[in-house]
Amino acid sequence: MTELRHFLDLDSVDAETLRSMLDVSARMKNAGGNETALAGKTLAMVFEKPSTRTRVSFEVAMQSLGGKVVILEPEGSQLGRGETVADTARILSQYVDLIMYRTSSESNLLEMADAASIPVINGLTDWSHPCQIMADVMTYEEVAGSISDRVVAWCGDANNVANSWIHASAQFGFEFRIASPEEFRPTTRIMDWAETHGARVSVSGDPVATVTGADCVVTDTWVSMGDAEAAKRRTALEPFRVNAELMARAADKAVFMHCLPVYRGDEATAEVVDGPQSVIWTEAGNRLHAQKSILLWCLLGGAGLA
Repeated sequence: MTELRHFLDLDSVDAETLRSMLDVSARMKNAGGNETALAGKTLAMVFEKPSTRTRVSFEVAMQSLGGKVVILEPEGSQLGRGETVADTARILSQYVDLIMYRTSSESNLLEMADAASIPVINGLTDWSHPCQIMADVMTYEEVAGSISDRVVAWCGDANNVANSWIHASAQFGFEFRIASPEEFRPTTRIMDWAETHGARVSVSGDPVATVTGADCVVTDTWVSMGDAEAAKRRTALEPFRVNAELMARAADKAVFMHCLPVYRGDEATAEVVDGPQSVIWTEAGNRLHAQKSILLWCLLGGAGLA
């Protein structure tokens, strides 16, 4: 039996393959191609959390490669009525060729992958967001050259997106600095992983020192939908807001990234978000191209990246 090619996290795929994926993403963006590579294939997208970019980019990516898409949301599937994730995986494996799953729980993702007999892609969990970081690395290299040995600075809540940046720092060979309040710093689990895998990751409570000389400055939303402690979070994170003064500490040609949605005045000011150093719209657009190569690799392996 052929081993399934799940795309669950950046640490579960070797660095050479990740690099090949990005090369294919850039080539398809610049020259097109592979319009029928996934003809006859169907992607099921399972959403337990709402989405704009993940939903639209995956749907368009699959269709542009010649495939079809089925979308399942809690109110429209038995997942919302108590059917187990494992049973859902087994059923979908009878109907479609791969699954993209967006869920809060990492354990749900792993349960889906364990039970499925088809590839599963991590569309986001509370632990990680690998598809986003593939687009982010692609974007950096598109506008500024190789990310190897560069410095990426993160300001704010060291969340699931930051975890995937940590994975990427080891896989792509760049330094990753984090500035966060004590209560929002990376977990022991991810920092232990970073140490074990030789990732150059540092953490501090000083956003100025963290950003100084950085080639890329990244942040993310402070408050998730329905967060009961929104005011408390804003108070703690306010010193880590990315404003023009902080961006001025970065390298002369530094870029600003944010995975979106962005709330101007919270995690970053409008003059940064909409300023000349911001590449957030290119970053969002590259979700489409990065995900094409992920789909190709999951279904076709090396042949899809040739």
